[in-house]
Amino acid sequence: MYEHHKKPLASNQIFYQRVVGNIVWSLILISASLFIGILGYHLTENLGWLDSLLNASMILGGMGPVDTLKTSGGKLFASFYALFSGVVFLITMSVVLAPILHRFLHKFHLDENEK
Repeated sequence: MYEHHKKPLASNQIFYQRVVGNIVWSLILISASLFIGILGYHLTENLGWLDSLLNASMILGGMGPVDTLKTSGGKLFASFYALFSGVVFLITMSVVLAPILHRFLHKFHLDENEK
């Protein structure tokens, strides 16, 4: 996907395309995760769509649920969704930062070879 460390540094245009592409993939991942959360809260806790969106957004954002959970299924879903959301956060940050870190390390490696 990215250039080998022995190849020249990619142009700024290619770099920006990679950053934008990775941001788009991250937004798709976040949207899919939010949809899972909305559906889960709606089905397990019988919350309305707007309340389900609020709870899923708060968990996905790391803040915690808003509504008190009443059913065992809802509590189990919230537990697994919270763990899932933590992993999604790590993956999203990795995807967004990958081209930036790659460029930094590639440039550092090229500078090191010039010495």
